[in-house]
Amino acid sequence: MEIKSAIDSFAALSQETRLEAYRLLVSHEPEGLPAGEIARQLDVPHNTMSAHLSVLARAGWVLSRRQSRSIIYRANLSHMSETIRFLVRDCCAGHPEACEPFLTCSPGGWNTEDKP
Repeated sequence: MEIKSAIDSFAALSQETRLEAYRLLVSHEPEGLPAGEIARQLDVPHNTMSAHLSVLARAGWVLSRRQSRSIIYRANLSHMSETIRFLVRDCCAGHPEACEPFLTCSPGGWNTEDKP
C-alpha cells in the first residue's frame, strides 16, 4: 500500500457514520447487510447512508453486490489487513517480531490483550 492510498483509506474512516458503518459491517461478516438495513441500524437517512457507503467503497473498505433489488455491502477484510500491515510494516524500532501477531492473524483472530 502506498502512502496516498493509506491517506485516502484513513480519510474515509475519519467520519463517525462511516466508521460506525464499517464496524457494523465487520460484525456481520461474511453475510453483509443491505444498504437499507445499515441505514436503519445506524438511524441515518438512506440517501445519506448511500453517500457514506460510496466513500467507503472508493477507499476500498467495503465491497458490494446486487441481490435482487438490494445492494448488499460487506467489509473488505483484505483491505483492513493490508492497511494494518502498512501501519506496522516498519514498527517497533527494528524489532518487527513485536508486530508479528498483527501481520499473521486473521481479522477475527486478532487478540491484542497480551500485547504491549
